[in-house]
Amino acid sequence: MSNLFYQTRLRRPLLDRAEGVYLWDVSGKRYLDGSSGAMVSNIGHSNPVVLEAMRRQMEKSTFGYRLHFENEPAEEFARRIAERMPPGLDRVFFVSGGSEAVESCLKLARQYAIATGEASRFKVISRFPSYHGSSLGALSVTGMSLMSAPFSPMMHEMPKIPAPTCYLDRDDLSDHERGLKYARYLRDEILRQGPETVLAFIMEPVGGASTGALVAPDSYYGEIRRICDEFGILLIADEVMSGAGRTGQYLACDHWGMRPDLIAFSKGFGAGYVPLGAMVADRRIADAVIDSGGFIHGFTYAGNPLACAAGLAVLDEIDRLGLVDAAQVQGDKLKVRLQALMQRYGFVGDVRGKGLLLAFELVSDRETMEPLPVELNAHNRLVDIAYNKGLIIYSRRTRGGRLGDHFLVCPPLIVTDDQIDEITGILVDSLDTFAKETGLGYGDAA
Repeated sequence: MSNLFYQTRLRRPLLDRAEGVYLWDVSGKRYLDGSSGAMVSNIGHSNPVVLEAMRRQMEKSTFGYRLHFENEPAEEFARRIAERMPPGLDRVFFVSGGSEAVESCLKLARQYAIATGEASRFKVISRFPSYHGSSLGALSVTGMSLMSAPFSPMMHEMPKIPAPTCYLDRDDLSDHERGLKYARYLRDEILRQGPETVLAFIMEPVGGASTGALVAPDSYYGEIRRICDEFGILLIADEVMSGAGRTGQYLACDHWGMRPDLIAFSKGFGAGYVPLGAMVADRRIADAVIDSGGFIHGFTYAGNPLACAAGLAVLDEIDRLGLVDAAQVQGDKLKVRLQALMQRYGFVGDVRGKGLLLAFELVSDRETMEPLPVELNAHNRLVDIAYNKGLIIYSRRTRGGRLGDHFLVCPPLIVTDDQIDEITGILVDSLDTFAKETGLGYGDAA
């Protein structure tokens, strides 16, 4: 087999074609893309407007190195993205994916510290659990030891604070108080590390694969921004999964009016039509680095004209189809359907998320939130059952990558009411099968 990293046989059938929210394998079997791939295909598959924009650009040029030429799609796309950002965040640096976007944010932040006479700042605090990418820099701020441990001798591990997993807490605090409690872990860690050494804090405004669409209490977000300002550290928003409209705002940060200093985009940003992402930076940061000699960083395909033409067309379709609002409206409907699973299955412990970034978690005991036994391998088994029934969902282990089972249900933002019915119908059928296999039982929740 030509691909070194495939197993000795293909785990999944060969993909033949895709359209809208559906994909077909070469045997003709249809699958509903209930996770938008890996939360990528925000506008659905094979959108004809995007494909036509790519054809037009291919007839002109498919590549022009950024040090030799500027190109119109990149310039226009950067302008249009900047219009959607909070005031002052108007410097756009294109990349090919989420890891590159996060890596770019980390390196620009470090160069900004050097440029402004604060070279002692190099530590980037993040959360545990979290996921920020697979490159060594992004892994150093990723809070998932299963992924980072093999490479720890090769990188500088960065400090972590607990992610705001309030749904697991059994205390007498209000949601507001819990939000403040988790935010203040950041302040404590800054003081522990030494404020003069701390460069930035990176967070997913709505959790991704590591925490399963985790949303903190409202009080968390403003307090995080206040703490960053108190100590003069940069706030990096990893919007790789939550951005580009998926949560019902173009930026998930916008739900709370939280203004980051740097933003990482990818996934729905290019919606799967080409590898594409971006770093968006506050102009004071970018200008200081440029004035001090330039950004010592770059990628061959940064600002690729074909990629940017596709991204611009994706943005146009998000606007034309009203998909940011649709994510909120359809997400509310789907969330109600997922919450109904808690009435049917006692082992569905939590449903969470915003817009069409949604997840549910399976547990042994809803009162204690004890995870299912690891040997059930629920996070793989339920995905396989649903896949065989024609529904694609996305799973990960919830608690640091080793325990717990959550499932992301994140269809394209074009999903219709009938397709929400189809998703939940197959999901119920799959959970029934899983319950019978495992002996967990089903019917009314205990």
